[in-house]
Amino acid sequence: MQIFDTLTNKKHEIIPLAADGVLRLYVCGVTPYSESHVGHAMQAIVFDVLRRYLDWRGIPVKHVQNFTDIDDKLIDRAQRLGIEMSELAEQNIADYHRQLKELNVLPAHEYPRVTELVPEIVRFIEGLIEKGFAYASGGDVYYRVREFGGARYGALSKRDIDDLVSGARVDPTELKDDPLDFALWKAAKPGEPSWESPWGQGRPGWHIECSAMALKTLGEQIDIHGGGADLIFPHHTNEIAQSEAYTGKTPFAATWMHNAHLQLGDEKMSKSLGNLVTINQALATHSADALRLFLITSHYRRPLKYAPESLDAAKAGAERLREAAFAAQPEQMYTPPVDGEATRERFIAAMDDDLNTPQALAALFDLTREINRGRDRGRDIRPAQETLRELAGVLGLTLAQPQRGSQEAAPFIDLLVQLRSELRAAKQWQLADHVRDGLTSLGIEVKDGPEGSAWKQV
Repeated sequence: MQIFDTLTNKKHEIIPLAADGVLRLYVCGVTPYSESHVGHAMQAIVFDVLRRYLDWRGIPVKHVQNFTDIDDKLIDRAQRLGIEMSELAEQNIADYHRQLKELNVLPAHEYPRVTELVPEIVRFIEGLIEKGFAYASGGDVYYRVREFGGARYGALSKRDIDDLVSGARVDPTELKDDPLDFALWKAAKPGEPSWESPWGQGRPGWHIECSAMALKTLGEQIDIHGGGADLIFPHHTNEIAQSEAYTGKTPFAATWMHNAHLQLGDEKMSKSLGNLVTINQALATHSADALRLFLITSHYRRPLKYAPESLDAAKAGAERLREAAFAAQPEQMYTPPVDGEATRERFIAAMDDDLNTPQALAALFDLTREINRGRDRGRDIRPAQETLRELAGVLGLTLAQPQRGSQEAAPFIDLLVQLRSELRAAKQWQLADHVRDGLTSLGIEVKDGPEGSAWKQV
């Protein structure tokens, strides 16, 4: 199998580095300061398909995905809501796990969190200082970018270090030796969570966390490092600099695999921009198979626009696959049977070529047509159906009958949940409880949280 490597700008074969044959996959996860959106689902599904395919081809994968559970946005949101940062993070992490389960995304083997690895991060920073790659300044610790080397530093993002310096912004509160240097450790501010360190109370910088967590869970070198294209610079660029300086081993990651953005309108779907559709909102109107099918109809390196009509088309496509996979056999079957081996070969060729899910899906839809034609002609379609179900499973499609009831009723359920919230705000508790009990009797669970009420079918 070949994957496009952002660092070398070309495809190369994926062969596990370790002698045990296990492919080590690290994917940058979410910062759980608010509800996850469909862009997060897109990334999760891309790497879920990669993992499923590698497992299917006989290459075992150890998959690690982190949670950034200490961050400026988390601190700010928790303070505005009047709750502990850890409570906000825990709630959104639990919601994220539930949503990924609904989307049939396999759970990662490990989910390290920044707050659980602060001692390891401190030791990592101490090692960089000892090697001359970092320095303490006013309670902060910064990484010396020029010590790592300009050409090496700009290799992943294809940027010249002099251009980076000319465009660098210097915060007057930072005490850097060079504008390009970045923070490994931040001195504590009043009211913020902090930890003890040799440089005083503080917390980790953003970039150091993933280097430390990858080292802790997967070792000094990993096979594939994944994430969104927006992380190429500065996050992944800084990860390379930190990790290779600390371990002395190159490369830190054999392959850098980046998925393109999901767009809403002309901009990427983003929490910070506020233009998003949450995973819950998408699942309220479409099945998990429809959402997954929509997200993999485009190659992972091409931007994809979120549009209701595209989701409706994916819904119809998922239904076609399901109907073909479970269609009744003809009463009298003739030979030869409809065979799925040619489809299997096309599927493998597509997936081996940089995870080309659009071409893999095209092969499945062609097999669907063959199944339907074969059934009309009285041929045995069972071998082809088995192949269709198997290959759909590699893509994470369940081909299950969608629960249309909650999807069609979603606007009315939203209205009732909103009414209940207004009744609670007016302290009309009895009426609010009556609405909730009515929804519960219909199989709808309402969950109240610091950012409002959400519902799901149970």
